[in-house]
Amino acid sequence: MIGPSKGVRVEIYDRVYQLRSGEGEAYTRRLAQSVDTIMRSIAEKTQTYDSLRLAVLAAIHFADECERSRERYETLSAAVSEKSVAFREALERAAD
Repeated sequence: MIGPSKGVRVEIYDRVYQLRSGEGEAYTRRLAQSVDTIMRSIAEKTQTYDSLRLAVLAAIHFADECERSRERYETLSAAVSEKSVAFREALERAAD
């Protein structure tokens, strides 16, 4: 974390928000742009233009993305653990 920042003015789906983040202005702007992009994409696909509905659908999109990343992380972490144990055992056999 970089530390407390001044407010960052961003626009998401044609609405202006003043956001604060300890992660820095560029990071905050990237997040806001990502939300805006997803909301606009959903609006095009669903012909829904209600910003609250789009925000909820965008939140579901990001929650799904987060859950899939968590599952990939757990799978990779388990694979790394298994490989580490196998490598350690191979080293121990080689040392004997």
